[in-house]
Amino acid sequence: MRRSLLAAVLPVALAAALAAVPPAAAGADTIPDGPGTGLVPGFVGGPATPRPLPGEPIPAHPHMGPTGKSSMHADGYASDTYPFSGPLGRNPEVLDEAKGGGLPGLCSTVTFAERSGLIVAQCTRGQNFMLRLIDPETLKDVATFQLPPRPSTVEAVFSLSLDKVMTDTSGGAYYYLDPQDRAVLADSEFHLRRFAHEKGPDGRWRFEVVDDWDLSPYLPHDCATWTNPWPKGECDPITAVGPDWTGLIWWVTRGGRIGTVDPETGTVRVTRLAGGEQIQNSFAAGEDGVSIVSDHALYAMRADGSGMPRTVWREPYDRGSGRKPGQIDQGSGTTPTLLGDDYVAITDNADDRMNVVVRRRDDGGLVCTEPVFGSGRSATDNSLVGYGNSLFIENNHGYRNFFELPPGGSSTGGLARVDVDADGAGCRTVWTSAERSPSTVPKVSVPAGLLYVYTKEPRRDLVDAWYLTAIDVHTGRTVYKVLTGTGKWFDNNWAPVTIGPDGTAFVGVIGGLVAVRDRPSA
Repeated sequence: MRRSLLAAVLPVALAAALAAVPPAAAGADTIPDGPGTGLVPGFVGGPATPRPLPGEPIPAHPHMGPTGKSSMHADGYASDTYPFSGPLGRNPEVLDEAKGGGLPGLCSTVTFAERSGLIVAQCTRGQNFMLRLIDPETLKDVATFQLPPRPSTVEAVFSLSLDKVMTDTSGGAYYYLDPQDRAVLADSEFHLRRFAHEKGPDGRWRFEVVDDWDLSPYLPHDCATWTNPWPKGECDPITAVGPDWTGLIWWVTRGGRIGTVDPETGTVRVTRLAGGEQIQNSFAAGEDGVSIVSDHALYAMRADGSGMPRTVWREPYDRGSGRKPGQIDQGSGTTPTLLGDDYVAITDNADDRMNVVVRRRDDGGLVCTEPVFGSGRSATDNSLVGYGNSLFIENNHGYRNFFELPPGGSSTGGLARVDVDADGAGCRTVWTSAERSPSTVPKVSVPAGLLYVYTKEPRRDLVDAWYLTAIDVHTGRTVYKVLTGTGKWFDNNWAPVTIGPDGTAFVGVIGGLVAVRDRPSA
């Protein structure tokens, strides 16, 4: 009976907390809804004048969809940059999607199908995960597909620890679109599946599973369920999937397992990092192989002739003495970012000041360790943005999750640009910004020359005002800020900013999706 009571506590507590926050009205509105909206400005700054960021274009991955449209981190290099413009702040409009009734829905990854012109997104509402096919103009679903819930949801309920859920990166958020617009995703039941979307005979859109590889024989899968919340065995669900440049589908688990699937033959190969190392991030893939970061070291890996992942080089980093507020675990919070043909970059977890760490892709040779942000007040759990010789870093220190962020509160804040020297002999900090972007994955529009973040300033009146904020990549100056809404409903809770090919910026928030776009000129 005690377990039945515990199972009810966490969902009810979450629902009650969110029910007290009025959701935004669906539909386009220049004045977003929310508590205290009239006390904060709807727009700050002025329109941007495009000034492109210099550098060579990110190469198209042969086994992913178009660059900028196909994964959480935009491309195989995990550059988090887009080859098309984002909103410039020219008479912007805000479209807020609200999901009323019960727990709302947060979209962790937003991608764009080339042929249908629709959004493919992985989202969650409470314990339920789903693929959504969304009209980008209205943010209305045209099709959905239910995915299995994560075991961590059960663990959170029975242990009364929300951290169990908030530190779990499995469930399908790190998926990708292939060149045929099919979503390749690993779910919480250890199946790697490929989803096509098409119209049926009735004219309605639908998802269809066209490939299904069962990986449970290769992974420990004694996981918590509602009927068996305390399993005795090991559970190690898949965190991320992505293709290398030969077409093998790579996957990683939190427990440090790394595997491949040959989509032509179905052959599976798997290895495991030594010493109990864990992986909580996604990975990058370039022409020379795959870059993976564990909570101890950065790896360059390639598959051998049989498809088995092999280590090319391994370089440890300063992982500090513990988990910082603003990170999932003790280690780097970044997916590796490939910078041009030569470099790969992460951040470490050094105790005093976090460092940007840049190494050579060929042999792992150290280029630089550049400290960023204040003493004892630096941490990130989001990927670096990388383009040309420039890297952009967001400070997440002090943010844990939407539930624990107090009214009117924010993170420590800070953004920085670090450039690799032209001769590859070191790095330097070009600028820093005091903007507070608590937890979003930042993105850069290369032609606009803007870095997009999702900001929230601390306020004594306890109003939680959330803004899409555009920063000049050259100077670090804030160009404009657009209010998306107020209250916990608009907390993005680690979801990214995503730039669409039509220039719209999307942000996944607790209430669903927020879209900011420039109005057409009269």
